[in-house]
Amino acid sequence: MRLIEHFIDGASAGGGQRKSDVFNPNTGEVQAQLILGTQSELDRAVAAAEAAQPAWAAANPQRRARVLMRFRELVESNMEELAALLASEHGKVIADAKGDFQRGLDVIEFSCGIPHAQKGEFTQGAGPGIDVYSMRQPIGIGAGITPFNFPAMIPMWMCGPAIATGNAFILKPSERDPSVPIRLAELFREAGLPDGVFQVVQGDKEMVDAILDHPGIGAVSFVGSSDIAHYVYERGVRAGKRMQAMGGAKNHGIVMPDADMEQVVNDLCGAAYGSAGERCMALPVVVPVGRKTADELRVRLIEAIKSLRVGVSTDPDAHFGPVVTAVHKARIESWIQKGADEGAELVVDGRGLTLQGHENGFFVGPTLFDHVTPAMESYREEIFGPVLQMVRAESFEEAISLPSQHQYGNGVAIFTRNGHAAREFAQRVNVGMVGINVPIPVPVAYHSFGGWKRSAFGDTNQHGMEGVRFWTKVKTVTQRWPDGGASGDSAFVIPTMG
Repeated sequence: MRLIEHFIDGASAGGGQRKSDVFNPNTGEVQAQLILGTQSELDRAVAAAEAAQPAWAAANPQRRARVLMRFRELVESNMEELAALLASEHGKVIADAKGDFQRGLDVIEFSCGIPHAQKGEFTQGAGPGIDVYSMRQPIGIGAGITPFNFPAMIPMWMCGPAIATGNAFILKPSERDPSVPIRLAELFREAGLPDGVFQVVQGDKEMVDAILDHPGIGAVSFVGSSDIAHYVYERGVRAGKRMQAMGGAKNHGIVMPDADMEQVVNDLCGAAYGSAGERCMALPVVVPVGRKTADELRVRLIEAIKSLRVGVSTDPDAHFGPVVTAVHKARIESWIQKGADEGAELVVDGRGLTLQGHENGFFVGPTLFDHVTPAMESYREEIFGPVLQMVRAESFEEAISLPSQHQYGNGVAIFTRNGHAAREFAQRVNVGMVGINVPIPVPVAYHSFGGWKRSAFGDTNQHGMEGVRFWTKVKTVTQRWPDGGASGDSAFVIPTMG
């Protein structure tokens, strides 16, 4: 049985007596065991980071960028192997697994330009003979706690800006698909990153709490469910850390009567069912405006769903694969039953799907509900599976109120040909990321990613300039160089620049 360990101080490392199973979602079989670390392993990683970080921070920013450039090249040259490894533990189809890496590499590419973004400000002659300048310096040691659904992208979203700005970084990945982060660590080492600057500690809640409490770690970035995000944020803040914690989502797609319906259906199928719905930026709720729009959309969706192919991760014709674990499959199916019990119309039921030769795989077929209402718990909570819920709205005002009043505020989309409606929607909707005829509005790497309400805790978003700000602290210097003459009387009042 393959054993997955930690990566500490530039090498694979054991430690920890407890283990957990890592499954192949396509077959349901245990394919590896993961060592769950303890405070001792984290202490070793922090000690290695403390030893390596000062020299890394002192390195020329362009030298740091060159390591990231080399890392990017190595990931791309090993893409087939990496995508297959990711798919074998997560269940994504290969094309989607490659996309996971590519969206992470987009942030690595942005981070290669951070020497420019890290420049400070300078004012000459702010006062008599006085200059003022600022500099952005690294936090020191940062940590990332990442979810199962993007085992490559989200770690790179975090570590790229953190490492480029001179920090050491410790990653605690999900226990469900932990192998890809180890390969990323190995590729960082091959790219020339000094030992101790990027490390991986495996574990569960015990390791999470150890990271949040460790005095040597200055900043923590987290992505996961909202309840855990809230817990992580509060515990980290109490420990005096800089925190960002991204939570769950229930993203809505508003379909106006003038929308291009063929494009809407194509977009909805990809956004709701792609990656088996295991995305925080999936589109699990569609809100058609007006009965005619809803009835037409329903007919078209039923036909489109019939053409979707669920398959194993290696099937090049599959639109999506299995969900990550048997426990998660059971959870999704329980939400489907809950929706039916609450009175929503179960139009397409994805439960009970099996594939010949893979009868024990964790497969859930595409599911469609109609006549869902905001009062239903299945609407209020995140299902995180291939389930699309239709909530009918009579007007634009009703449609905009649904995502605005929902507890989550990660992403939202509107489909329309009307520029005024789109502009009004984008300005008024109470959600952090908006798509206009774009179903999954994940910003490009040089903008930032972050939701509102219970989708995010903390004031700083991920990547882009927000990422640079999160992983650095500003130091401002006010300087005066004496000309050699008498300094004059001592000043006992606050200095001014007049």
